[in-house]
Amino acid sequence: MSRAVFQLLVVFVVFSATIYLLLMVGPDEPVGPPGERDITIPRAPSEAKNLTNPFPISDEVLLEGERIYQSKGTCFTCHGASGRGDGPAGLELNPRPRNFTTPRFHELRTDGELFWVIRNGSPGTRMFSYSPSIITEDDAWKVVHYLRTLPTRRRT
Repeated sequence: MSRAVFQLLVVFVVFSATIYLLLMVGPDEPVGPPGERDITIPRAPSEAKNLTNPFPISDEVLLEGERIYQSKGTCFTCHGASGRGDGPAGLELNPRPRNFTTPRFHELRTDGELFWVIRNGSPGTRMFSYSPSIITEDDAWKVVHYLRTLPTRRRT
């Protein structure tokens, strides 16, 4: 293994561990049994509904969104590799991370609302702001497009 690859691997592991620790020391957990929060309750302010994704859907944008979700965005850490909310860091959280494979969730939320949560975090959960500190706003929009594909993806 080359030195550069080893250094990247070390940086990735340290970064993932840091995110995990930040999740563990986040806001107080709500009282109640662990589970996903009610999908009918918006997590973003009403003006977020009107934000529009500047990227047209394309295979390239979807692949980039998946790459960001599975790597530098570290979304998989809590939401799981397939988006079911079953990532290793998310299993201990209350409420549990959002299950993005639920079609009804996508019917209820606009792209703007999903983007707002990525950019600002989700009040009352351990979901903190990822943009622009971890991923760019462009990256966040691409991830939103990728999230929309999760209900129809084949589960492994």
